[in-house]
Amino acid sequence: MCGIVGIIDQKPVAKNIVSALKCLEYRGYDSAGIATLDKGHLECIRATGKLINLEKKLKKYSLPGTIGIGHTRWATHGEPSEQNAHPHTTEKVAVVHNGIIENFKELREMLNKKGYTTTTQTDTEVIAKLLTLYLDNNLSMKEALETTLKSLQGAFALAIISPMDLDKIYFARKGSPLVIGIGENSNYIASDAIALASYTHQVIYPEEGDWGYITQKNYQIFNKDNKVTKHPIHTLNLSTQTASKGAYRHFMEKEIFEQSTVLNETLSSYLTPEKNELSLPKFIFDKNKLNRLTIIACGTSYYAACIAKYWIEKYAKIPVEVDIASEFRYRQPALGSAENHACLFISQSGETIDTLEALRYVKAKGLPTISIVNVTHSSISRETDSMWPTFAGPEIGVASTKAFSCQLMTLACFTLGLAKTKINQKEFSDLLESLKSISMWLEKMPNLRQECLTAARTLAKATDVLYLGRGTNFPMALEGALKLKEISYIHAEAYAAGEMKHGPIALIDALTPIVALAPNDNLIEKTISNLQEASARGGKIISLGDAESLKKLETISIHTIEIPTVPTFIQPFILTLPMQLLAYETALLKGTDVDQPRNLAKSVTVE
Repeated sequence: MCGIVGIIDQKPVAKNIVSALKCLEYRGYDSAGIATLDKGHLECIRATGKLINLEKKLKKYSLPGTIGIGHTRWATHGEPSEQNAHPHTTEKVAVVHNGIIENFKELREMLNKKGYTTTTQTDTEVIAKLLTLYLDNNLSMKEALETTLKSLQGAFALAIISPMDLDKIYFARKGSPLVIGIGENSNYIASDAIALASYTHQVIYPEEGDWGYITQKNYQIFNKDNKVTKHPIHTLNLSTQTASKGAYRHFMEKEIFEQSTVLNETLSSYLTPEKNELSLPKFIFDKNKLNRLTIIACGTSYYAACIAKYWIEKYAKIPVEVDIASEFRYRQPALGSAENHACLFISQSGETIDTLEALRYVKAKGLPTISIVNVTHSSISRETDSMWPTFAGPEIGVASTKAFSCQLMTLACFTLGLAKTKINQKEFSDLLESLKSISMWLEKMPNLRQECLTAARTLAKATDVLYLGRGTNFPMALEGALKLKEISYIHAEAYAAGEMKHGPIALIDALTPIVALAPNDNLIEKTISNLQEASARGGKIISLGDAESLKKLETISIHTIEIPTVPTFIQPFILTLPMQLLAYETALLKGTDVDQPRNLAKSVTVE
């Protein structure tokens, strides 16, 4: 969730560390800091709030040094404050840390008894004190880190510098992502490869339990058994333009309107060169024997999975369970056999710790595993048996937009792959043609922006909003409510429209707008009936639908947002755009931080 950067170069590194940290701002943070080594001494500057506050300090206090580490912190242990910000330092080490040290209280008590008192509320400080303890006992820096790692329980990615070892940045990873960048006369450490796009495209991904160090011209990696290990160098296709808003006000706005392009790219990756047939990764299970599929995900990815459940059960006739990753392994689920039960994991970053731990639980049981990820060298992609990429490109806005729609596209292709022998050729061809038409339809909503803005003026005045839908429109309503909560801070809830009469109808009053997802489908008459019940009780309804359904809803709607008439299969793709824009325009009216909403992080790497 936090951002780590480490640089060894021939020239001072502080400014480049700040620039690299800016590429990680999208992950969410509440404080930042940098430490460098200069002439055998540690220098450190920290600040609360945004990186601009750290930059102001750097203008006042020079931070020389050709070796340095930097950090953006998202608070877990201890409030956001300068004292709790990273790096944590002693006279002998500076440490930055992503993750959570679960046994930090026991370690803190032991350290205090030995005279190494702690002064912050963080779990990270014990790492710096432990290293110092072992250095004081005449261990080398390498030996001190090796010994410290044996004491740590939990998840961590670490970068460490020390005046006891002037030419190295040490690192370690367990449960949190970390990448090594290989440059010319310079080397790098980061929690995300995008931070290194301006400096190098040659990267190495340390495995779980790896640790080691980088120097200006070399590196050394040890595995969890402390044996020297080697990993391949990957070439990344990233550019500094990735982190540019271009002509847009916000990354979120840019990424909303990139969806037509990235959906095309994602679908094209799963088509033959002639684009008239699917060309999918090989299924790692026998489709004819599979009688149970479990999809595991968090947040927006979970709602994409809920939509896929409707598709897979309808077309492939395979029972699907959808699980929230943070709950899955703790309820000790009853799993089938490797012959008839597969598990699919969805994660934008491929580093979501809850999803990653659920994956490891399933792998230990011997079931086949598939992942849908946007980062092809991520931990989840490397640890599953089969990986299906989404090709959304880096997503900078914290609230997911294009990654969600590309997850849907990959799930749709996955569904058709499962269904190919279970539906007739005409139906299969029609479904495939409908996927190929999505980008065209997304560009045929000329009044969409204005309609969303008009409706947003109503939502911006509300303290509570309800979203309703049936069929796949129900998980789409859940996703729409999440977007509104995330970026406008308005409380929003979503319900299956038919469930309103079973309790939630008590929430309806003249002050609570209702966003109704109501395109024309086989459930439209029932949806209209549910909305009429809400309208009769004073509900103010904002309807999203096509021309035919909106005509039926015009007498009970205060605002309407029109989408094209499209096949039911692709309605979720078409509804995604107005729902995201509705949340975006509402947030603009509220004056919130659209790209970096309060308290949120892009990549959730702690449980």
